[in-house]
Amino acid sequence: LPALLLASPVLAVCALVLRRSDGPGVLFRQERIGAGGRAFTLLKFRTLRPDTAHEAATRWNIADDTRMSRAGNFMRRTSLDELPQLWNVIRGDMSLVGPRPERPFFVAQFSQAHPGYAARHRMPVGLTGLAQVQGLRGDTSIEDRARYDNYYIDHWSLWQDLCILLRTAVCLVRPTGS
Repeated sequence: LPALLLASPVLAVCALVLRRSDGPGVLFRQERIGAGGRAFTLLKFRTLRPDTAHEAATRWNIADDTRMSRAGNFMRRTSLDELPQLWNVIRGDMSLVGPRPERPFFVAQFSQAHPGYAARHRMPVGLTGLAQVQGLRGDTSIEDRARYDNYYIDHWSLWQDLCILLRTAVCLVRPTGS
């Protein structure tokens, strides 16, 4: 709750910039899979517009997607598009640290193709995680992400969470994009 309150001026500016550059509908809602395979609605700032609801659920987004505006590109590069997920943390859908949540279509696909992927759902999903601070974001190896996520779960500690949060803060100062 304190993080959301501290971030509220940034959230307001982001919403205003997106509204002015891309029109109405600054928040994006998407079904994701959390702990125990439970579905929840993830919130993000809208950085691009899919053609259909099916496309939003089944299309893998890439860094230089032509559907992304300049404002959306900036939001993604700086991870500002993820800030509304603080609400998901408050609601209990997510934790600050844990494996990143994925869409049901991809969870089913990755669970069949990559041993250990489904085991990531033993713990609440997070706003950031060990795989992300290792650079495994966007179009990177799903197998490597699952390996880091499962390592994180198997070796969980409060100290590790604090280190991941600190490394995330450093990554935000030096954004590389997703």
